[in-house]
Parts: sequence; C-alpha cells; structure tokens
Amino acid sequence: MGAVRDEFAEAGARERRALVREIEADGLLTDPAWRAAFAEVPRHLFVPYYYVSAPDGYERLWYGDPDPERRDRWLRGAYADTAIATRVRDGDLVSSASQPSLMALMLDALDVRDGDDVLEIGAGSGYHAALLCHRLGEEHVTTVDLDEEIAESARSHLAAAGHRPAVLAADGARGCPERAPYDRIVATCEVPSVPYPWLAQCRPGALVLAPLSTGLILLRVRDAAHAEGRFLATSAYFVALRGVAAQAPERDNPYPGPSGHERFLFLWGLVRGTLDRREALSLWLRERRPGRERFGVTVSGDRQWAWLDDPGGPYAWPLPGTA
Repeated sequence: MGAVRDEFAEAGARERRALVREIEADGLLTDPAWRAAFAEVPRHLFVPYYYVSAPDGYERLWYGDPDPERRDRWLRGAYADTAIATRVRDGDLVSSASQPSLMALMLDALDVRDGDDVLEIGAGSGYHAALLCHRLGEEHVTTVDLDEEIAESARSHLAAAGHRPAVLAADGARGCPERAPYDRIVATCEVPSVPYPWLAQCRPGALVLAPLSTGLILLRVRDAAHAEGRFLATSAYFVALRGVAAQAPERDNPYPGPSGHERFLFLWGLVRGTLDRREALSLWLRERRPGRERFGVTVSGDRQWAWLDDPGGPYAWPLPGTA
C-alpha cells in the first residue's frame, strides 16, 4: 500500500482536484469542511483494485499492473464520479465504493456538527469513513460490515490514509451497541425497513440516513421507538444489507406498459405487497408521477409505514416485515 501512496501521490492529487471541481459544478460541496475532505482524502488508496464491466463479466484493474496505460486507467477510474465495484464473488457484486457526488450529497444531508458521533453501516472500501474522520476526527467514527474480509480491508485502507476509527465486523442491522449512543447513523447499503436497534442506539434528535427502495430516507429520531422523515429528491442504488434484517430487493420491471419509469420503480418498492401493480400505477398517474421528496417514512412503536405527502393521510403502506 505504501507503493500506492508514493507512486501515485502527485497524480492522485491532480485527479482529486478535478473530481472536486466536477462535484462543485453540480452545486455540491458548498461546506468548506466537506470540500477539504474530498480534496485531501486520497480515494485511490481505498481502491487499489476494482472491477469494470466487460463483455464476459468483469475486468479487474489494479495499481500494480505492469502495463502503464492500464495503471493510468486504474487511477483515472479511481477518481471518476461513478460507483466502483470493489468485490465480486461468483460473478455477483457484493461490495462497491459509492459515487463521490452521491457521497457528498449524503454527507451534506447528515448535517453533522463538531463532536457528533457517527455510525456507518457498510464499511465498504473505507473511503466514506475516511471522509467522516477528516471532518469529525477518527474518535467520533464507527463503521461496521458483516463481512470480516471487507472490514479488514477497510481497516487497512483507512490506516494507509492515516485514519484509525473503530472498524468492526458485525451485523449492521444490529448497529453497534458497544459504541453507542450516536448523533448520526448513515447506511451505505439498502434496507427494506428501518432496523429498530439503530433507533435504540441514537441520542434524541439524531438523524438516520439510509437507502430504501431506490431513494434515501432521512429520519429524525425522537426516541428508541419513534422516528419520522422524508426522502431526499435524488435517486440512489446500493448493494442490499445482509444480515438479520436482510431482504433482497426485487429488481424486475413492474411497469405494465411498454417500458419502466425510474420514479415508478421507487413507488413500487414502497407499496409492493400492499398494492398490485396496476393499483400502484393508477395511484402514480393520479398523483401526477410524484417525486421522491413527496414520500416519507414513520416509525412508531412496532409499526413502520411509508406515506405520500402526509404521515396520517390516505396513502400509507406498511414497510416489509413491519405490518
């Protein structure tokens, strides 16, 4: 890993500057603290190898390739504003590094304050945790991953970048009670509903940000049994959470017309099991193809439901496993 640091430090800094400019052009990184994090944390240390789509599956790119053109391609890809496949097993994607601009949006939505303690669900490459460490200090950051190999890899990447937060191999659906309480919980893997242990490990007023359906739900936690919030307007696609609360999301095309529609897929992910496809389509059209920001989630006691416009309104659907 030292070779990655030394050989690519100057080129990596140049690529980081270009990435920051690209993200800023999208109207993000307005907070100087987050801009500094993206400008200074070397992403290439967190993806010493990764996979790109190829006609017969995946092609592996890595920093030690003897071909200088492929090494250059690896470095450019490490700083491209795209998600990166970092773990593939038996042809299936099991871990990825999220798109940097989406990370910037999520970190901004977390609205962290100095001294906040943050739990990250899904360590991945460790890059997201490194950004949090840069902003808050490593003592305030905890990251967990179900896969021991992924957790160890993230720990190694973080150490190479000069950060040593708590990195644990654990079931993210259970949170991390030994490091609680938290002011913020952020998940980088999709959940079918909100794991109750997360709320129990939050301080009152904490925020929880998690991918759900194909969106990002931002919840304000009142106490261990109550939380509520709306979805951000952006789309978001993540690898599904594995563990006790895992439930693989279905990704078929539910649209009963000639083609799918991205915002309808989001609605279908919330109402599946309550409405049939044509009922969902009728609702979606009647409500003028609503965007994600019109939807929200409420957790109250042992119930969780998604809703359109109003938590107590006529359009509400229990989340999977919480009816």
